[in-house]
Amino acid sequence: MPKKIAFMGTPIFSVPILKNIYQNGYEISAVYTQPPRKSNRGQKFEKSPIHSFAETISFDVRTPDQLKNNKSEYEYFKKLDLDLVIIVAYGIIIPKEFLSLSKEGFINLHASILPRWRGAAPIQRSIMSQDKETGISVMKINEKLDEGDISHIFKINIEENENAQTLSDRLSALASDKISEVIDSIIDKEVNFKQQDHSQATYAKKIKKIEGLIDWNDRAENIIGKINGLFPYPGGYFIYRGERYKILKAQISFNKDQPGKVLSSDLEISCGENSIKILEIQREGKKSQKINEFILGSKIEKGTNLFNV
Repeated sequence: MPKKIAFMGTPIFSVPILKNIYQNGYEISAVYTQPPRKSNRGQKFEKSPIHSFAETISFDVRTPDQLKNNKSEYEYFKKLDLDLVIIVAYGIIIPKEFLSLSKEGFINLHASILPRWRGAAPIQRSIMSQDKETGISVMKINEKLDEGDISHIFKINIEENENAQTLSDRLSALASDKISEVIDSIIDKEVNFKQQDHSQATYAKKIKKIEGLIDWNDRAENIIGKINGLFPYPGGYFIYRGERYKILKAQISFNKDQPGKVLSSDLEISCGENSIKILEIQREGKKSQKINEFILGSKIEKGTNLFNV
């Protein structure tokens, strides 16, 4: 008899995993995702990527604002009589009373090597901290934040100058590739869950827009980590004459002057240690530009100190 699975996820990161579960013939009893939200550019409500994909397959899509104290959703979920629940970046807390409603539990695919980078932004934090590797951890959810026991960890290297978007894409593909192995081993009880070493835990707190503001006193390596880790949103940026300039791509150089000083007309900028060369930039309200295109109309001149404007 086919095993009944529910899937919970929201962003584009989750879509390849759900797609692979479906294509491999598992019985998906329900798909949960966050409800449609107003877009940043208007009043139109937009469905999540998981919602849009699930509708193309005619899945039963559930979009509660929350599960806590939601009696009707609890009763619906209970009637599903599930064998397993797979969660990938759902973004809604699973209440304690739900955790007993799946025979093999609620399994979360988390984008870090737990216990490092528990929390909301593990991909961004791993790059900002210049980690050399990351991965997908398969964890059984309990009542605490990302503290459940682990069944699998799949690791990949973080490439030099990799940004959060490309790393997210690679981790999503990795999770998609491994999801059948994960489901089968859990359903067939062929895997052991092991407790995390909680003493080694670090936390990937939610990204705030202000974190993108560059402090030129910082080391060039840290500034590059910020630019890459916060790409595409909110981005690493500086303010010049009241306008925001988002640095989309940069590389380390080894010249040195006062922090924040523009060392060349093609925007090499001195940092607390070493310097960075900007390769791609976006002026507020404008399209992104390669640096050779940007400097044709740039008013940021060699010798300018970006701390003083």
